Amino acid sequence: MRKKVILACGQCSSRNYTTMKNQAANPERIEVKKFCSHCNAHTTHKETK
Repeated sequence: MRKKVILACGQCSSRNYTTMKNQAANPERIEVKKFCSHCNAHTTHKETK
């Protein structure tokens, strides 16, 4: 079953993106580099609880 997850910036902790992931196939947390408009830079975004 796919689950909606929120991605938060690693530097400023603002929650910029939402995405879907397959909880059964990928139980670990997502970590991707995306653009943060608050930092005005590409930073690592991690899945929040």
